[in-house]
Amino acid sequence: MNLHLSSLAALLLASYLPAQATVPAHSPSTAFIRSGLPIVDLDQWTEAQVVVDKEKGKYLGHPTTLLLKDGKTILCVYPKGHGSGEIILKKSTDGGKTWSERLPVPESWKTSREVPTLYETEDSRGKRRILLFSGIQGGNRNTAPRNRMAVSEDNGTTWSELTPIPNQVGGIVVMSDLIPLKTGKGHYMASYHANARGKDGHGEFHTIEQYVTFTEDGGLTWTSPQVIFPGTRDMHLCEGGFVRSPDGKTIALLLRENSRHHNSQIMFSEDEGKTWTPPKELPAALCGDRHQILPLPDGRLLVQFRDAPPTRKKGQAASPTEGDWVAWIGRWEDLKNGTEGSYKIRFKDNRNGWDCAYPAAELLPDHTLVCTTYGHFDKGELPYILSVRFKISDTDKMVKQYAGNNHPKIKNDTGAGETVFDPNEPDSVNRLLKRP
Repeated sequence: MNLHLSSLAALLLASYLPAQATVPAHSPSTAFIRSGLPIVDLDQWTEAQVVVDKEKGKYLGHPTTLLLKDGKTILCVYPKGHGSGEIILKKSTDGGKTWSERLPVPESWKTSREVPTLYETEDSRGKRRILLFSGIQGGNRNTAPRNRMAVSEDNGTTWSELTPIPNQVGGIVVMSDLIPLKTGKGHYMASYHANARGKDGHGEFHTIEQYVTFTEDGGLTWTSPQVIFPGTRDMHLCEGGFVRSPDGKTIALLLRENSRHHNSQIMFSEDEGKTWTPPKELPAALCGDRHQILPLPDGRLLVQFRDAPPTRKKGQAASPTEGDWVAWIGRWEDLKNGTEGSYKIRFKDNRNGWDCAYPAAELLPDHTLVCTTYGHFDKGELPYILSVRFKISDTDKMVKQYAGNNHPKIKNDTGAGETVFDPNEPDSVNRLLKRP
């Protein structure tokens, strides 16, 4: 890919400005200050963008991708609707440069009621499978429908029907992430959450229970979910993303905080998920939803998420990329110590509130990153599925070139004055879209 770094850098790089910084005359419209990290803005870098799927008048959202062992085939699944809706499957055989038409899927995939997720596992005998999960929108301990799973044993060519998982509470974004464990071959841990009720001195309240669940047979069977954080009146943790420490001894879980009273949170386990530390606040640069973490070849971390600040937190300033598809570049030590990291990337300006960016990322053998999500990237249109293909060395060069200088602020069109879809209320979103 011809990157034209010298000519693009001025266009693609922006940063949070000090309060008294001089703004260049050509700067886009006003943004606000929340963190000192520079931001590489790829919004207008069209040559790096690939449309995975777009259908006029139809809502396409919440994709998950999976890179197969050949290093070039990528599967992508996503719902036709806001979380709830029939599951669509597409495939790329060239590292995300081009995508197939929509592929045939089992009939039961039309009945999916939550964000589909996709993982490859290996059992104790070395048998590889691809697992697709689907939960229940608005699920809780009393929800009659359970989490469901479909299985492929031929690299995603054919699939089973969605089948209920015994012992599973019907949950939301099931499984939000999955990580192999050191306790044995075929052992994995997954995370998800469900609605719950709590009670304190002020009475009953709605909250969210955060779970982990385990398998020892490569994902064919799962344990009953273990509550690792029961939720409080003003702490609603969900949509966790796992990452393991460089020495392999600790697993971290990055969590969305959905009451919006607090920053996003992080929890740690040093016994392969059996016990967890209490949640701890993440820095402002990592505030957001559905953190998905990809280790980079040099040991750094790429953490993608929807930029979503704690709007109910006293004194909280806005973010210049609020509501947008972003990534954070930093190290394990930043997560452990609560430090801000190195820099952020804005992939695209989402033009309708916060409704975007349940992101996925794949690392190709040549170190190309294929980052994929959904969003309202064209003003006035429903969201669609988009990938950005780039190398982290490109964004590193942009940051170094402008280190210490003032940069243009980021234009952030949140769709003010138009209908704003609130992703925290998926039922109301679906009503606006005339979905059942």
